Amino acid sequence: MNFLLAPLRLAAGYTTFFGLLLVAAGLFITPNVTAGAGVRPFHEDVTAFLKKVVTPDGQVNYTLAARDAAALQALVQRVQTFDVYSAKPAERKAFYLNAYNVLVVRAVVHAYPVASVMKLPGFFDKQEYNVAGELLTLNELETNKLRKPYADPRIHFALVCGARSCPRLRSEAYVPASLEAQLNDQTRKVLQDPLFIRLDAGGKKVLVSEIFKWYALDFKNTGKSTVAYINQFRRVKIPVTAVPDYYAYDWALNDQK
Repeated sequence: MNFLLAPLRLAAGYTTFFGLLLVAAGLFITPNVTAGAGVRPFHEDVTAFLKKVVTPDGQVNYTLAARDAAALQALVQRVQTFDVYSAKPAERKAFYLNAYNVLVVRAVVHAYPVASVMKLPGFFDKQEYNVAGELLTLNELETNKLRKPYADPRIHFALVCGARSCPRLRSEAYVPASLEAQLNDQTRKVLQDPLFIRLDAGGKKVLVSEIFKWYALDFKNTGKSTVAYINQFRRVKIPVTAVPDYYAYDWALNDQK
């Protein structure tokens, strides 16, 4: 019996030997994973972190985030190894939304204290991040992984770029099973926020975020005017005769003060 097992043991020995050589050479590749047995889903880890660092008014306590650097780095590693290829469309969409928000917080924490993300050269268009095994800037993540594939303007109210004029950050991750409901809820909250949509007392003019200017084509492709698009998500409607204009974007950090 030992004689018969000897070749198997020898083969196993060679496998182990060559495996160690690969590790030593830095060639061993860890497979991308979503959530295998015993691994908590990525969105649950994101929610656990956000609940600790997002304030009730949707700002970020970057001091607390910096103190919990290990948890934040663990999220970044999950972003790097997430398996988007076997994920369903809603899983991919939720992942990219969560990945963007996590990476923004991580980038700010890395440079903290900082007054604005605009003080960080290449913050949106030069700095690259490993996102599911692919190097992307924040702009590329937004455009190539969310805007183009989904053609859904609601993503502009879910992505939070670290500025005061950004939509307020949710204290929970986007979850594949409830993504549509969450996006609708987030869009309703943002478009009814008097700091984000500023209607004058007479209802003749409405000041909207420059997001509507920067991504005008995204909203135009819905077939609705700016006011009509906003009114879909408001309880108190903006008069259809109101003239839209833009207020200056406040790039000060969305830091808890």
